[in-house]
Amino acid sequence: MGAVTDDVTARWGKRPDTRVHEVDPFNAEPTPAALAASPTTPADTFYVRSHGPVPELDPAAWRLVVDGALPQRLELGLGELQDRFEHHQLTATLVCAGNRRAGLIAVRDIPGEDPWGRCAASTARWTGVRLVDVLAAAGITHDHGAAGDGAAGDEGHVAFGAPDVSRIPDPPEPYAASIPLTKALHPDTLLAWAMNDGPLTAVHGAPLRVVVPGWIGARSVKWLQRITVQAAPSAGHFQANAYRVQPADADPHTAGPDDGISLTSIALSSELLIPADGATVPAGTLELRGYAVAGDDRTVERVDVSLDGGSSWVQAQLTPTAGPWAWRTWSAAVPVAPGEVTVTVRAWDSTAAVQPESAAQLWNPKGYANNAWSHTRVHVTD
Repeated sequence: MGAVTDDVTARWGKRPDTRVHEVDPFNAEPTPAALAASPTTPADTFYVRSHGPVPELDPAAWRLVVDGALPQRLELGLGELQDRFEHHQLTATLVCAGNRRAGLIAVRDIPGEDPWGRCAASTARWTGVRLVDVLAAAGITHDHGAAGDGAAGDEGHVAFGAPDVSRIPDPPEPYAASIPLTKALHPDTLLAWAMNDGPLTAVHGAPLRVVVPGWIGARSVKWLQRITVQAAPSAGHFQANAYRVQPADADPHTAGPDDGISLTSIALSSELLIPADGATVPAGTLELRGYAVAGDDRTVERVDVSLDGGSSWVQAQLTPTAGPWAWRTWSAAVPVAPGEVTVTVRAWDSTAAVQPESAAQLWNPKGYANNAWSHTRVHVTD
């Protein structure tokens, strides 16, 4: 896209080498080398998934409405939110549900969907207030829900509304998503106004966004304006129709609401970032670096690399964790001789689950949740 790409990356504060999938809505991911540069992803490197144009919001006029099946309706400005509730900070990795879709497209084409590579995953330090504290101020607590005191109860849901209008549904509609009340009441589900100790940028959801740690990025709604406690999940397109893994023979254009499996926690996955796919490297010791991530209450416990398609494995070295919701970065050094070499990577989590071997077994019509073994091809010279 040339100059158009340069203009849009500059507009949204992204590195010039950012890979832009779409200009409007803006969808982009960093290069593997950029993502590997730091265990915490700078704002200019963090991937962007948008469903509509970035809204222009005035933080001074912005208001958050909390309503629905609760005893007390709230309406708060940003200053009120920051002054009224205790601040909380956590490091969490967000992963796009379409991360590594290119690997599924290689199995079978997925028309109309962006070919996300291996870098639609990023980690930041988020600052904000706990959603559970805001809900408690509106009369919703663990005890309140369990008692069924006029609210949604333990099986209820919390829906998030935003002003960005997407042209993907017909007719177009504002983006909306929801999470179960139990996840909303987790003390680490956050309403964040800062990222890596700096204010949220417009493209990342300013003035306020949700951070739902351990779950797909689509549930961490940007440009948050409304929180609604209700009995059922959001009826919006992106909860009821999209972000669902449908059978391989399904037609995503005719699938109805609630067809398929709704995506929630991040699938256990790992990637090699350095060297890049297709790189030329010298013979000798090859230094490998990458990331691994596990969703919800699972943690990455081991990463293996193989140079022979999985017949034998070498265990990588994991870096210390930055917290229960953050990825683990890893490294390994392996000897390589001249020729074509394929590096295969897989991860294990704290339940002793391991990534599935084949992307072909995971193919689905929307290209979600590809967590098959990663393969990177390098050319080794004398």
